[in-house]
Amino acid sequence: MRAWQVVTPGPMGTGPLRAAELPVPEPGPGQVRLRVDACGVCRTDLHLAEGDLVPHRPRTVPGHEVVGRIDAIGPGVALAADADGATPPSAEPGAEGPRSAAGADIGGGLGSGAGVGVGGGAGVGVGVGVGPRGVRLGDRLGVAWLGSTDGTCVYCARGAENLCPASTYTGWDVDGGYAEYVCVRADYAYRLPAGYSDAELAPLLCAGIVGYRALRRAELPPGGRLGIYGFGASAHLAAQVAIAQGARVHVLTRSARARALALELGAASATGAYGAPPEPLDAAVLFAPVGDLVPVALAALDRGGTLSVAGIHLSDIPPLVYADHLFQERDLRSTTANTRADGAEFLAIAAEHRLAVTVSPYPLAAADQALGDLAADRVTGAAVLLP
Repeated sequence: MRAWQVVTPGPMGTGPLRAAELPVPEPGPGQVRLRVDACGVCRTDLHLAEGDLVPHRPRTVPGHEVVGRIDAIGPGVALAADADGATPPSAEPGAEGPRSAAGADIGGGLGSGAGVGVGGGAGVGVGVGVGPRGVRLGDRLGVAWLGSTDGTCVYCARGAENLCPASTYTGWDVDGGYAEYVCVRADYAYRLPAGYSDAELAPLLCAGIVGYRALRRAELPPGGRLGIYGFGASAHLAAQVAIAQGARVHVLTRSARARALALELGAASATGAYGAPPEPLDAAVLFAPVGDLVPVALAALDRGGTLSVAGIHLSDIPPLVYADHLFQERDLRSTTANTRADGAEFLAIAAEHRLAVTVSPYPLAAADQALGDLAADRVTGAAVLLP
């Protein structure tokens, strides 16, 4: 299959991303394989390619905003009751190898027997704790950043699986969606809302989900005043959620095109990244990976306001002045990945409130160009790779 790998991390001008021909992966126990229909290009992919994130394995295939359709099902995955030729979930789970779209066995070995599956719940959601209803060949699913957790640590037990020390991530620890096929644990895949194209759905799976968690971490009060610093793929989705919930949103970003988009989407104001909002902010989210903006955003907060930092990577933060930036109970918070519950909540919101997803499409063969354009701030909205 066609794919791209991070070979030698470095600036995009050095060609860290290389095209490759790889074997089509086979789903293991508890996994399904998707034929990729769209994969979003996330700034985290850029951080991995350029070495801001230390690679967890050599020659990783990046990409963690994946939309695809099941074309093979691994042992131990709960099958829908009406799946053609399916063994009922109660009958010897894991006794067969993976089943392909043609209905033939394509592998062997014992299954997990865990009966994991993709869940229901308002047409979206994940398998664990949401009421698994099984999968069938051809189902459209989404693959996001969080690839797995141990499910047993203190963090998982208290509902904070995003902090699990044993967590793994799509496109960092396991191969992702800059390819024609990808495998995913079925209990970490998402059912997707109707009414969106594959290209529109892809950015929802990280830009949307992680942006939603960052928005929640900012503790924006009802009808509050929200500042958004940076306005790319994630920010333009989080802004719409906040506006739908009654917030006044002020966007601060260096890109004139992004400021114009913010106003089109309903922002109350849009100005330069280092400018001042027209009123004090109850909450702010920093999407730009620029540490210099932390004191700027903190100074714009009203008393008791919270700044949430959305990214996995941030350049160094300059010294803060306690009286100017933190006193009067201003808070600074990070955001670490997301839980599957965050994903289910956000996709339910996307199903109820049709989000305007701004997409810049690229062919899979131009993945390096897409990342280069992202690095140079030439992408409006979200870049998405299409086969």
